[in-house]
Amino acid sequence: MARRHLESSRAAIAQSLGASPAELVFTSGGTESNNLAIFGLLRSLGAERRHIVTTTIEHPSVLEPFRQLEREGMEVTYVRAGPGGLVDVEEMRRGLRENTGFVSIMHANNETGAIQPIAEISRLLRARKIYFHCDGVQAFGKIRVNAQDLGVDSYSVSGHKLYGPKGIGALFVRKGVALTGVQRGGRQERERRAGTENVPAAMAFARAVGLGANDSANVAKLRDRFEAQVQGALEGVEVNGSTVFRLPNTSNLLFHGVPAEALVIALDMKGMAVSTGSACSSGSVEPSHVLLAMGRTREQAKSSVRFSFGRYNGIEDVDALAEAVIASARQLRKAGSRELSLA
Repeated sequence: MARRHLESSRAAIAQSLGASPAELVFTSGGTESNNLAIFGLLRSLGAERRHIVTTTIEHPSVLEPFRQLEREGMEVTYVRAGPGGLVDVEEMRRGLRENTGFVSIMHANNETGAIQPIAEISRLLRARKIYFHCDGVQAFGKIRVNAQDLGVDSYSVSGHKLYGPKGIGALFVRKGVALTGVQRGGRQERERRAGTENVPAAMAFARAVGLGANDSANVAKLRDRFEAQVQGALEGVEVNGSTVFRLPNTSNLLFHGVPAEALVIALDMKGMAVSTGSACSSGSVEPSHVLLAMGRTREQAKSSVRFSFGRYNGIEDVDALAEAVIASARQLRKAGSRELSLA
């Protein structure tokens, strides 16, 4: 019975990705999926293909494996993103070499929501027979995803990003792509990921996918309403990243003259959860590496806050948030001006 539930869950998630069940590997989440793709696919490369490519705006679960590989002797190129947080395809082309064997680029950024031109980059890489991994954790469940149409060799997803449980994820691996497991033991997941599968979590993940009716248009309206209210009431507020090619749920705003940490604390005291960066950097006093990579200064990055909206938010939530943000930002700017005058 457990096996039947596991395989029916695999089939449901695979179908939502435009994949076959055999192309889906269950993991513990996005970090493991990214690590499995990076290390697992690189093991199938020949010694002559020692050059790999990623971008400066990736999630730590991609950047840290690349840094480790660089320490181990791999040649790594980090392609920059433009001011809108988008990777330029021509810049990517210039970063490739004759010995490039692997590229990893996220589908959508976890801080700005910027959606990358994955299908276009994929066509470029396929012509050169370069493995292409895509971290799709932030995109899956928020925009339509079809791994086959994107043309990627592997694609990471995670359950908790679409209201499923934490601790469950999956990796799409295109049929015919050689993936070597990075943890040894049993022969689970077609020998691609040893270890007992988390059947209840896989079932819940599949259930969350099944309940994921397309509400992106409604969420985008909430985000746009919030931004319009804040920018209409406050001067010196900019959107970080593209306002065209981005996820419907994400708003990253730069408040000139407002310390982001102070704004986060002020909103937290009013019962509203926002952040200055990704969840994985929680507790860090360093400015967002994503915003710095996009060309923002350290001061600007430290004045930027990320807001996320979801299907359980309504207009009243958005209006209350906007009111709190406007009042808190005004108070913090006033306090800052007072301190400067005293100095």
